[in-house]
Amino acid sequence: MYAEFSDNLVTGNEMIDSQHKELIEKINGLERSCETNAELSVAVKMLNYLADYTDFHFSEEEKLQEEIEYPGMEEHKKQHQEFKQAIEELHEMLEEQEGPTKEFSEQLNKRVTEWLYRHIQGFDRSVAEYRNMRSNSELI
Repeated sequence: MYAEFSDNLVTGNEMIDSQHKELIEKINGLERSCETNAELSVAVKMLNYLADYTDFHFSEEEKLQEEIEYPGMEEHKKQHQEFKQAIEELHEMLEEQEGPTKEFSEQLNKRVTEWLYRHIQGFDRSVAEYRNMRSNSELI
């Protein structure tokens, strides 16, 4: 199942939304490599690319949260750590199974795609709303 960036994932922050679109493209690239029974090295390369971009994106989100003094920042960072842990476990799964399998693809969907949807719709949207409220203090 391919991930799709839709209206229910829009946070209203152009930088964050464009990075979410890029993350989804990277997830889909990895999913495509699984469907074509890519060699282990190809799948690992795609997963590494996803992990690297995720690190960049999470760093950008956390900088934004620091700038606006977001009160839920520590919990948000914990969520990011959970995701990074899932990526590490997917790396281990790829190595153990010597390449992408149906089980790997199912875990990718569950632990990456579904997690990302929930995270964006909950945590990231909350940050965007907080930022909007701070920049429009007359709304508070």
